[in-house]
Amino acid sequence: MAILIDRHTRVVIQGITGKYGRNQAQKMIEFGTCVVAGVGPGKQGEEIFGIPIYDTVKEAVEQHRANAGIVYVPPAKARDAALEAIFGGVRLLMIASEGIPVHDAMVIKKVAREKGVWVVGPNTIGLITPGECMIGSLAHEFTKKGSVGIVTRGGTIAIELARILTEAGFGQTTIIGAGGDKIIGRNPAEYLQEFEKDPATKAVVLNGEIGGGKESECAHIIPQMTKPVFAYILGRCAPEGKRMGHIGAIIGSKAESFAEKRRVLAEAGAIVVDTPWQIVEHLKKMGI
Repeated sequence: MAILIDRHTRVVIQGITGKYGRNQAQKMIEFGTCVVAGVGPGKQGEEIFGIPIYDTVKEAVEQHRANAGIVYVPPAKARDAALEAIFGGVRLLMIASEGIPVHDAMVIKKVAREKGVWVVGPNTIGLITPGECMIGSLAHEFTKKGSVGIVTRGGTIAIELARILTEAGFGQTTIIGAGGDKIIGRNPAEYLQEFEKDPATKAVVLNGEIGGGKESECAHIIPQMTKPVFAYILGRCAPEGKRMGHIGAIIGSKAESFAEKRRVLAEAGAIVVDTPWQIVEHLKKMGI
């Protein structure tokens, strides 16, 4: 098993007619993801890689039973695209766009929750269930089916963590880039809850970073979990008041600092590590 996506997931891609969306669509199809439709206003009737293009998400859902989508559009247009998908009938939506205005992201999050739609991102690399489904830009060649779940705030680090685990012989159930913006659809704590419910997941890797309170939310969930959670926090050398990479990666208070996040996670029962290779060492000792 896995969380959120599997071989039965049917994907519609908004922005598939753009250069980036087209390239990512090709990678998803080559991986084996069931991409059933694309959306490009004014281009209905066209095809890309044999995938039919529609003017709206609603048409794609009605014609092909699409239940998941991904948005590849500029930040200024992302709110409208996301709301179209939410009202169009998808149950899971990835928003790849980075730098969406905060108010727009808040609107997306609010409406999605009201409609029962799970939003991954904004500013996400996507997610993958190895061997079954990939939605987004993860490097699937570094993944392997197994029993470790991964949730990160970043994108590249998701790939690197998967690579390190795979090379050590530890496969993954699902890997998720939750999103690097300040406002995202679902926070890492909610993914921990999903991994806890998944019988195939035996351990979870939580990658956090400086800024915001998302790791503190995780600290409220971890004591309720029966599965080990390995916490790897980025930003050890980040100075206060300076953004490091992601929009949300800026220390606004002591609670958002590297040291404080490690402290609260350790007190909650997480196994806090200094490097990804320490995760491998722990997994070997536990026999997972």
